[in-house]
Amino acid sequence: MSRPEVGQLAPDFTLAASGATQSITLSELRGKRVVLFFYPKDDTPGCTVEACAFRDLSAEFAALGVVVLGLSKDGLKSHEKFVNKFELTFPLLADTETTVSQEYGVWVQKFNYGKPYMGIERTTFIIGEDGVVTHVFAKVKPEGHAQAVLELLRKN
Repeated sequence: MSRPEVGQLAPDFTLAASGATQSITLSELRGKRVVLFFYPKDDTPGCTVEACAFRDLSAEFAALGVVVLGLSKDGLKSHEKFVNKFELTFPLLADTETTVSQEYGVWVQKFNYGKPYMGIERTTFIIGEDGVVTHVFAKVKPEGHAQAVLELLRKN
């Protein structure tokens, strides 16, 4: 599927979530801005850099009333280990069937040593209080990304 663009309603979903929350439904977060970051795999170098940066800035996101959600195809068991190991402060969503990743257009063909495989392209969506996509960060580099998202949210 094609990636939702700025100005489009973000596709709704309900997914199992790490932490005390059993599951999260995107439409139930209306009234709050949401940072939804898709990442390839729990506890890998780039994903750890990205997740820990969002963790380190969590108080600043909270002060803006922003909900931060991470999403990968890893299951809840893997998510819980990742959360506990790095003391992550936001829920990780388990898209084990890649349904949501496909709806958001981030489940793509990638290459490793010339061999094709399917995986998540690191992408972040900012979703407004009305459920509409306000910004898309595509092909994200983990270093400095959370700070760039925070700066954008402060301006808007």
